[in-house]
Amino acid sequence: MKIFRLNENSDSKMEKNMADDEHTSDGRIVAVSISPKKGVKKTNILLGSLIENYGLENDAHAGDWHRQVSLLAVESISKIRKKGLDVNPGDFAENITTKGIKLWELPVGTRLKLGKDALVEVTQIGKECHNRCAIYKQVGDCVMPREGIFVKVLKGGTIGPSDGIQVFNTH
Repeated sequence: MKIFRLNENSDSKMEKNMADDEHTSDGRIVAVSISPKKGVKKTNILLGSLIENYGLENDAHAGDWHRQVSLLAVESISKIRKKGLDVNPGDFAENITTKGIKLWELPVGTRLKLGKDALVEVTQIGKECHNRCAIYKQVGDCVMPREGIFVKVLKGGTIGPSDGIQVFNTH
């Protein structure tokens, strides 16, 4: 599996590429990230494989539980950047960084189609932050506990940056 790290110019390149695409979705994937252990920043990868009833291949959070994959919007990351901290996709330990969807407003049970094939269902909005993370200690705030979401994988598939996201509200 190829691994790459986003550089400071990546946001503008990705935004240009996304603007050039036909808009056929509600949002876009900005980054896919994994880590071999929990509680650490994740590394951005070129392509990720979502596995049904398991999660993101090669990620420590994958398994038979309700928080198989985490998502955070790049708009949420921008809030912390504006406070002076140089943070990027994967730095909040999220698996999928999105653009164009207010994830924290999606009700539990909402389904998201990621890329061409993958289907996930929202199982939790935010999380309790037991120990203040390094980001909180540096700027006095962290958006993941309020604006990050967790999903379980209903149907697997390959995903990568610039793939579309479609929202299906099941309520």
